[in-house]
Amino acid sequence: MRDTIPAMEITELTTAERRVWEAFPRGEGVDFREHPDEDAADGADWGPERTLRAEVLVALLLSGSPADGLVCGLTVKGARITGAIDWTYATIEHGIRLQACWFERTPVLYGAQLRALVLSDSVLPGLMAANLRADLVLRLTGCRVTGRLRLQGARISGGLFLERAVIGTPGTPGTPGTPGTPGTPGDAGTPGDTGTPGDPGTTDAAGTTDAAPAAEAADGPPLQLNHADIGTDVIAMGLTVHGQTRVNGATVRGQIQLDGARLHAPGGIALHAETLTVGTDLRAHRLDARGMVNLTGSRIPGQVIFTRARFHAPGETALRASSCTIGELWLNRCEPVQGAVNLRRSTLDLLHVEPGTWPDRIRIDGLTYRTLAPHLPPGERLPALEREESGYLPYAYEQLAAAYRTTGDEAAARTVQLAKLRRHRRTLPRHTRLWGVLQDATVGYGFRPLRAAGWLLALLLTGSLAYGLRPPPPLKAGEAPEFNPVFYTLDLLLPIIGFGQEQAFAPRGWGQWLSYLLIATGWVLATTTAAGVSRSLQRQ
Repeated sequence: MRDTIPAMEITELTTAERRVWEAFPRGEGVDFREHPDEDAADGADWGPERTLRAEVLVALLLSGSPADGLVCGLTVKGARITGAIDWTYATIEHGIRLQACWFERTPVLYGAQLRALVLSDSVLPGLMAANLRADLVLRLTGCRVTGRLRLQGARISGGLFLERAVIGTPGTPGTPGTPGTPGTPGDAGTPGDTGTPGDPGTTDAAGTTDAAPAAEAADGPPLQLNHADIGTDVIAMGLTVHGQTRVNGATVRGQIQLDGARLHAPGGIALHAETLTVGTDLRAHRLDARGMVNLTGSRIPGQVIFTRARFHAPGETALRASSCTIGELWLNRCEPVQGAVNLRRSTLDLLHVEPGTWPDRIRIDGLTYRTLAPHLPPGERLPALEREESGYLPYAYEQLAAAYRTTGDEAAARTVQLAKLRRHRRTLPRHTRLWGVLQDATVGYGFRPLRAAGWLLALLLTGSLAYGLRPPPPLKAGEAPEFNPVFYTLDLLLPIIGFGQEQAFAPRGWGQWLSYLLIATGWVLATTTAAGVSRSLQRQ
């Protein structure tokens, strides 16, 4: 705060200011509103009877004293506040409630230490409160901030309330070109904050801050909470942000509530939340995100709920949650994601997603999950693996098979393993695919052993009928055993077992060609069956 505090005499105050000045030490509030539902957006037209100068409020809070035995606080509703409130580095022991007020200029609370700040239903051109310290709560419920709300590095012991707040103005850019922003080469993202260089009060990746609050720049994201520390919850149901919401490196010790929020930064990053740490859940039912939702490297032990959410970033990355550790990720009953989904290297206990939610491009290399819900047949899950942007990923199939085994569905797990081998075959050169085709057709790569029995039975019937109708002549008349078409066919089919029929008879014509076919098919069946059994034993 400045070294000098303006000395205010009671005679210098307007009638409205005198009401506030006299009510403050008694712990009383002043309500200038004509009716409770009055809209603060009309505050520019309010007259002197409800206008307060910012310098009066600054002087009051920094020099005012309560009456004996009373706990005072500044409570004003429905006022027009002119001039600039500057509480830079100030220590204020009183609670501040400026509700449903209209602010002519952006309040500056850089580095201030407060008990509580409530600005509910107010209209402000901005709020610069980087490195703010609040002992109780910061409440911005229903506020309309036409410029930027800066809370980077803030420490709030209680909760942060942003329900129904509107921050920024339509058309605010989503800061494309920030590392990790859609359209940036590599789309790799940058851990930590990516604040504007030289922006006073912006916390960088190391947690250091610029100490020139008077030069607060007007550029940057409309809502900045990077590296903030919230003691309980962030309650932001119905929040609307036009431009990027940046919470990189923030710590929220309770939950984040974004139900019904609208985060609009088309062509950029709507929610930039790299390395975010949440104590319990991130709930975002019916979230409407225009631009990327970036949770890279976040740690959320409870649930991340995007039920009925809408992700809209066509041609870009719509949801990036790579390298995250999340308890449960719910993408249920969502519209099909418009844009890519990146879940690389993340670890989840539960992934709840309907097949229709996946976009045309996904990135799931290294994604680990224990359970996949809802439980659906493999035929409905496998097409998503075909959408992997980097091509065939053996691990993705192994992970899906493991999830089915977790639920005790071994048949589904075998189907996934078979699909994996078929997909692998498509990556091989054409001349090396034949053996795989034979294994697939005969025994399903070992996952369909009954298929070999079916082939054997069909060939046995074919041979038995053919040789039963036209028995082959004996090699040596009078020395050959009695001909049996069934065992003769088995002698041809089974490479090792012999019944003494094959060596005693010599088929001719078409019978000879049939014998060659049965012998060759028998070897193929035996070899592919052995390969399938070996593969099954290796899996065990």
